[in-house]
Amino acid sequence: MTARSDTPVAPPLVELPIETHDRGFYDGFSRAVTIPSKVIVSLLIMWAIFFPVSASETLTAANSNIIASFAGWYVYLVAFLMFTCFMLALVPQSGNLRIGNPGEKPEFGRFSWFAMLFGAGIGIGLLTYSTGEPLAHFTDNPEIIRGSIETRSAEAVRSAYTFTFLHWGFAAWATYALVGLAIGYVAYRRNLPLTVRSALAPLFGLHLSGRWGHLIDIVAVVATILGVAVTMGLGVEQFVAGLSRLGLGDWLLEPDGSSSAMAIIVALVVLIGASTLSALSGVGRGIKWLSNLNMGLSFALLALFAIAGSGFFGLRLLGVGLWDYLRTLVPNSLTLFEPGGAFGAALVQWQLDWTVFYWAWWIAFAPFVGMFIARISRGRTIREYVLGVILVPSLMCFVWMTIVGGTAIDLELSGAAQGRIVDTGISDQLYATLAVLLDPAIAAIVSGLVVVLLMTYLITSTDSAILIVNTINGAGDTEGARRFHILFWGAALAFIVGSMLILGGIDAIRITMIIGALPFSFVVALMGVSILKAVAFDIRRKRHGVPTTADGCADMEVQK
Repeated sequence: MTARSDTPVAPPLVELPIETHDRGFYDGFSRAVTIPSKVIVSLLIMWAIFFPVSASETLTAANSNIIASFAGWYVYLVAFLMFTCFMLALVPQSGNLRIGNPGEKPEFGRFSWFAMLFGAGIGIGLLTYSTGEPLAHFTDNPEIIRGSIETRSAEAVRSAYTFTFLHWGFAAWATYALVGLAIGYVAYRRNLPLTVRSALAPLFGLHLSGRWGHLIDIVAVVATILGVAVTMGLGVEQFVAGLSRLGLGDWLLEPDGSSSAMAIIVALVVLIGASTLSALSGVGRGIKWLSNLNMGLSFALLALFAIAGSGFFGLRLLGVGLWDYLRTLVPNSLTLFEPGGAFGAALVQWQLDWTVFYWAWWIAFAPFVGMFIARISRGRTIREYVLGVILVPSLMCFVWMTIVGGTAIDLELSGAAQGRIVDTGISDQLYATLAVLLDPAIAAIVSGLVVVLLMTYLITSTDSAILIVNTINGAGDTEGARRFHILFWGAALAFIVGSMLILGGIDAIRITMIIGALPFSFVVALMGVSILKAVAFDIRRKRHGVPTTADGCADMEVQK
């Protein structure tokens, strides 16, 4: 990371003025960001509600073109993000730099920090995909497509977990970590606004105070809303499936097993309402308390699967899966399947449906999760931050996937499930596993626990996203009167999720998210370059005795 040149460098930029309104409804907000963001999201909602056929056809066509054209971009971008994060952490000069002033202590203890990381970043998806992902790759993955192993056989388990770990491991968390680091580093060392545009200040400086900075923040807000909508959609589907398992009425599900329109509306009213109330209470109270509750309930559910389920089978899968994952991480992260040959088309489609979809999802989720991680990580060194954000949650995901998903696979391999798990919808597979594994009465109790856990994860993710959107719109200000704007974004999320689920199902939300993620993917790429430049120049500044923080620059001015 040390630059070859010994030429002294100037102190860093420590001011990035963003014009905000000083009175009325938009007091404290950047109207140049807030109003266009609201207009774009509102138009998307009205388009989906009033012109559903046109919206569906247009989105599907756009999705096919984007996925096919930008698959390689997503694959290589995420590989670059992983490499950048680990390099910054492992190089001594950069790893010792602090996200904040020298000697500053973290605001949150490690347990609460990890709990908030886990709850905001991946909790909902994990409840859906802890069984769904391994079972899907147990049925179909590149090795099965090539014909080297048989579908749903004992030999298919190992490769199923190689690809499960690929999707839920370092790639996801490195994407979040880099966005959070790029924002938090300049916000807490240089007192720049805690907003997305600040992450690019090392590259573009004061140019970001104007229209280009506004555009970056607008793209981040729209990507955040669409990324969270996918997670909310998955959560609502599983929430309704859980209520149905608890025997709360046939009205919850349609004949084909999907959630009914009334069930979706009721679930969204309850969940978004609770999320909005939690968002009004702020990070230090509602979100922190719910995150700690999430972690406790998650460990209780995991312990049940480890004891009553296939714990030893899962631990064996964890060891083998970790070895296979680390051994194949580089080639799998850089592989881009090409059409042609006997299996080319099928391999390309599998990668588009899984890997490219996930990379787009993580990027769309990154402004929200990245900013939230930055918000709770002040005072940590780059090394502690990167390794904590990437390694610990990844390992937790792997444990969940092997213990919970391994139990489902073991029940199928042993014949106990007889297809009742693998052949059900992805939103119901966790409940189906409990139904096969446990006595009916106990299964109902544990399913109720899952519903509660799912609800707290949904509330945590949604209220965190609402607060982050308001922070971006408020030019990085995390305080102040935000109540009406919190209510707007809560309602917007409810309408997006509800309209898309009712009119087109979860696939409609996924398509919209992938389209919305593309513009922000270019911002993320620039963030990677920007944080490398910021850190490299700070290392040079330290060598020449030039201040690297806003406080240091202020002290230098006083001494003059």
